[in-house]
Amino acid sequence: MNEIEDSNKRARQREFSSRFINRPVEFLIKHNITPNKISYIGFICSIVASLLIAIFGLYFSVWLSWIIPSIMGIGGAMDLFDGEVARRTDKETQTGAFLDSNLDRLSDAICVLGLIYGGLLNYLLGYIILFLVIMISYVRSRAENEGVNMKGIGFMERAERVLFLLFAIIGELIFYFVTSLSLGKPITIAIPFITRVAVTPVFLISIIIYTFTLIYTVLQRLSYTFKNLDS
Repeated sequence: MNEIEDSNKRARQREFSSRFINRPVEFLIKHNITPNKISYIGFICSIVASLLIAIFGLYFSVWLSWIIPSIMGIGGAMDLFDGEVARRTDKETQTGAFLDSNLDRLSDAICVLGLIYGGLLNYLLGYIILFLVIMISYVRSRAENEGVNMKGIGFMERAERVLFLLFAIIGELIFYFVTSLSLGKPITIAIPFITRVAVTPVFLISIIIYTFTLIYTVLQRLSYTFKNLDS
């Protein structure tokens, strides 16, 4: 059953790839931008977006705030493009895969730290989320060392995590500024054990869902690994 689900998930990802990233990938290949350079661009985007969040840039103004999700979107797109460019130009190497994997882990950590220091996550919850994100990657790495194929296993893989946080921030901005402009002040809620600053219900609910889906993904990968190691 898991093999069927894995195959279906990969098929959907390939369909998405062929529909939406062909032109950007062709542009990158045409201008001789290597997969490693693309990986570094994505990493730099993650750093810039996280720094802006950490200095409370999410609420600068109705116009400037959109810089953050825009940069996050570019960084997330680069994470898709680097592998595709490597495949199409026959530049898939162990060094490139190692570099990309480590930059992804650093990007994950920097993003969570940006949310913590920007007050969008309570310190304890933030570090729990950071632990879960690391565990998701570690379980896959350790399982594959034992010969278990983990491709497509897990509800919240990196692409899903990036997209979820991106849409959570977009939802936060829309709700925050729409209520601020229409009601004179934004509708926000302060729950100290979740966030350190008042946020909209959209972001609050999103973070709760995000946390539980991370826990589910860790358990899902652990369960799949144990089943395959015992078989």
